[in-house]
Amino acid sequence: MEDTGIRINKYLSEAGVCSRREADRQIEAGNVRIDEKTAVAGDRVRAGQKVFYRGKRVSREEEVILLAVNKPVGIVCTAEKREKNNIVDFINYPKRIYPVGRLDKDSEGLILMTNQGEIVNKIMRSGNLHEKEYIVTLDREVTPAFLRGMANGVPLEELHATTRKCPVRKLGRNQFQIILTQGMNRQIRRMCEYFGCHVKKLKRVRIMNICLGSLETGKYRSVTEEEKRELYRLISDSSSGPVVSERAVPERKRKHKNGCGGWNGSRKKNRTVERDTGISQ
Repeated sequence: MEDTGIRINKYLSEAGVCSRREADRQIEAGNVRIDEKTAVAGDRVRAGQKVFYRGKRVSREEEVILLAVNKPVGIVCTAEKREKNNIVDFINYPKRIYPVGRLDKDSEGLILMTNQGEIVNKIMRSGNLHEKEYIVTLDREVTPAFLRGMANGVPLEELHATTRKCPVRKLGRNQFQIILTQGMNRQIRRMCEYFGCHVKKLKRVRIMNICLGSLETGKYRSVTEEEKRELYRLISDSSSGPVVSERAVPERKRKHKNGCGGWNGSRKKNRTVERDTGISQ
């Protein structure tokens, strides 16, 4: 079978040099070489070839790293070094990893970190309808009317969008649980504000089949092989391409049995078109 190789920008990304977008810029600037030839956009690296960045040889990272992190409040989900509280420096992992999506600075809980760009794209893409589960504490009582409103879709004028219908249930006087399949900017906080409520605490406890569990705040763990197998199964038919209108995405049945707390929330069909930017609360 012919070795078609791997695109040079992806090779550099998986080698931990930089993102694919930055790799394209470095290639255009003439800073990348494949063997003795200066690389150009679209070049592919085949078995046995050597890649050099600014004269230094680089190699792809073959190990699949996938971590579950319990992000504290105050840490920013970015790899940007100019942000002093960025999550990459906070974790201080010995190899290059980056967060899968975002979790607001004021929020806490589960964030995944990896060195695998394809996993990131498939989990983050809104049209793939992957679930994220949250526990939210308000400044006032959770009422039946509030739960119905949150579940049936909330118009967010500032984002020119309406949220998808979603499962919501009351946990306590001022606490509720919600499962989203989208990630608009500060979505849950905006939804609550629509009903005149203020979020006092927001914690993400699940992304798809991976649960926060008893992981301590500020700590991380490797995702287990069993969790990886189930995650790969869930994203096996997911697209990693650009986000498209949800109208083009067929409704899919839930693929795992319940949430981390055993809640088997149901999801109703909804054709709302929204501008979604990935996993963000």
